[in-house]
Amino acid sequence: MPRHPGRETCRAAWTYQEDFPVSPTPQVHGTDARTGVWFIGARGAVATTAVAGSAAVAAGLYPATGMVTATAPFAASGLPELSGLVFGGHDTHVVPLTKRAEELAESGVLPHRLAAAVQSELAAADAEIRPGGPLPGDSRDEELLIAAFTADIEDFAHRLAPGHTVVVNLASTEPAPTPGDPRLPPSSLYAAAALRAGCSYVNFTPSTGLHHPALGDAAAAARAPYAGRDGKTGQTLLRSVLGPMFAQRALDVRAWSGTNLLGGGDGATLADPAAAAAKNAGKERVLADTLGALPQGTVHIDEVPTLGDFKTAWDHIAFDGFLGSRMFLQTIWQGCDSALAAPLVLDLVRLLAAAHRAGLTGPRPELGFYFKDPDGGSSGLAEQYTELLGLAATLREAR
Repeated sequence: MPRHPGRETCRAAWTYQEDFPVSPTPQVHGTDARTGVWFIGARGAVATTAVAGSAAVAAGLYPATGMVTATAPFAASGLPELSGLVFGGHDTHVVPLTKRAEELAESGVLPHRLAAAVQSELAAADAEIRPGGPLPGDSRDEELLIAAFTADIEDFAHRLAPGHTVVVNLASTEPAPTPGDPRLPPSSLYAAAALRAGCSYVNFTPSTGLHHPALGDAAAAARAPYAGRDGKTGQTLLRSVLGPMFAQRALDVRAWSGTNLLGGGDGATLADPAAAAAKNAGKERVLADTLGALPQGTVHIDEVPTLGDFKTAWDHIAFDGFLGSRMFLQTIWQGCDSALAAPLVLDLVRLLAAAHRAGLTGPRPELGFYFKDPDGGSSGLAEQYTELLGLAATLREAR
């Protein structure tokens, strides 16, 4: 078994960077208007990392590593500056962002000095977090919950982000709704509130969100662009590269099995078989789309609490070559989930804010590059990247 890159390894890397700092990174420039970012799950690890990371990159403390929108093809696309992002959100937890950042630094997810360096930005975002729901015992019906969530988002947008606000779902994965159940799951309640408030929307989770049949008409009439679902950060990222490789080289994939070891909140949530099934659906779709059929094999998700916010993913691929020669490929992916996800979240916020300003509405298949289960388009990463560059060109032309 490969050794997991534990806390000491990660912390050593961060310490090296602080003791021998890189050259300051220029701010990611765009328009001057402030852009609102409303996180569902605003005190979770990904949201905390995104807020802290946005402040750190905007201040030139760290480079924008992992942010595709900070690369040359997007330089003239009119994306909002990171320094112009203002954060708020909903959460059912009460631990403040400043404390969450300290906990993430202690576990090796964030640089150990970063929480103190961006404390004011974390505190400002935490002051804009409102109670989420529904909590046990909440007697409000769906309409009252949607109305309450909408009011919170609109109040935030009117006070702090009159330009535009992007709602991003980062909450824990839900089990898929039972077929025929008319009730809206929490993710769909928040999605409905985002649409009602006229906000762009990102579903970075496998949860239902806008995909509930009861929201079909509202999604079709959306006044802003939206994208989802389930951010592509690790194992499925590799699958979206390797799947087309096998297909394009006419190699017959017989079986593709995988195992995920997860700690932290994701590990605890996905220990529920129903939540794990919702998560695995996107992983399977990538293989079915790129290979033409789903090969044998399954993906197992195992909770390992000591891993914290880190994860390890193994894939075992069995394939046939010329004259039936049997061959195998095995891959290992080890990473920090929040550090992988946060730059993608910031990319999506910037892209959807610019898309809204350009007059684009509805589902944006051009953003499939970021998702396991995108709203249309290709499942191959190379083709998805080409489509993303096409969106960048559209945004440049619309300026």
